[in-house]
Amino acid sequence: MKSTLISAFALLATIAVPTSVHAANPAHVQQLLETNACARCDLSGANLEGAHLIGADLRNANLRGANLQNANLEGADLTGADLKQADLTGAFATNAVFNNANLNGVNLTNARMINALTFGADLNNINFAGADIYGSGIGVGGGDR
Repeated sequence: MKSTLISAFALLATIAVPTSVHAANPAHVQQLLETNACARCDLSGANLEGAHLIGADLRNANLRGANLQNANLEGADLTGADLKQADLTGAFATNAVFNNANLNGVNLTNARMINALTFGADLNNINFAGADIYGSGIGVGGGDR
């Protein structure tokens, strides 16, 4: 009886636990880490925590929900990239290019983003608590425009 209950709970746990419908393409993750270039790649949900992506070519890449905590994105080109709900906590994105990127819901807590370009980017619902953001077109309301 006890083993039947354990089996039933195990089955229910596998059914009840949500699985990711869409995840990063492992070949694209490897390409990025080896070449520092992955334009138009599928990196959605990828774990790139602490990655050194200095000057990386990530134009039009899908980084939706990616973990970029403490990543170094200095000078990276993320033009047109989809970073919706990505976690950039503690990331270093100075001089990075986010023009026309989807930054909706991005977590920039404690990130450093100096002189990053954000022309035409979707900048809604960003969490930038404790972040150093200067000269990047991201700011809190108030002041003259």
